[in-house]
Amino acid sequence: MESKNYLEDISEIKNMMNKSSRFISLSGLSGILAGIYALIGASIAYYLVSNSVRGYLILDGTIFRICASILLGVAFLSIGTGVLLTTKKAKKNGEKIWDTSSKRLLFNFLTPLITGGIYILIILNQERYGHTAALMLIFYGLALISASKYSIGDIRYLGFTEVILGLICAFLPSYGFWFWVIGFGIMHIFYGTLMHFKYDIKK
Repeated sequence: MESKNYLEDISEIKNMMNKSSRFISLSGLSGILAGIYALIGASIAYYLVSNSVRGYLILDGTIFRICASILLGVAFLSIGTGVLLTTKKAKKNGEKIWDTSSKRLLFNFLTPLITGGIYILIILNQERYGHTAALMLIFYGLALISASKYSIGDIRYLGFTEVILGLICAFLPSYGFWFWVIGFGIMHIFYGTLMHFKYDIKK
């Protein structure tokens, strides 16, 4: 009996330490919705480009500006949904939304993401467009891997998946759009669904 209590105490201490060092209130549903937003945005962009006069994008074209706006819209919707659902989950679990662990999570996520964003803007300004999708996938994947140390460890697997897709995409730049759809759309829905059933739904 005492051995059982001892093991339960060890388990409880371990859980408390895990909660204090990691932000574990990330919502799997927000990942699913982010993937859906990405697929909808990609569908609209594909329709606009395929039905344009040129049939491809140029940086100073109207279609490019519309597609860039769609991309930003997808990003803002995904971030907004993530913040809303994660805040709701944290309150439900009696956890703080803004503490040391969430600050570390945000810092480790944004550092590679912002670095990648700046680099992509630099190469676009140099009219090197071929690896844009690959770089987006790679830097996003690295951001997830970096942030996973301070959150649900499972998101590192999504990060590795994004990096691998990005590297393959670098070899096949002409299929960049489709790799983007797989990485930001389908993979978000797949991993979001796994996280939702593993962490969000109470057994």
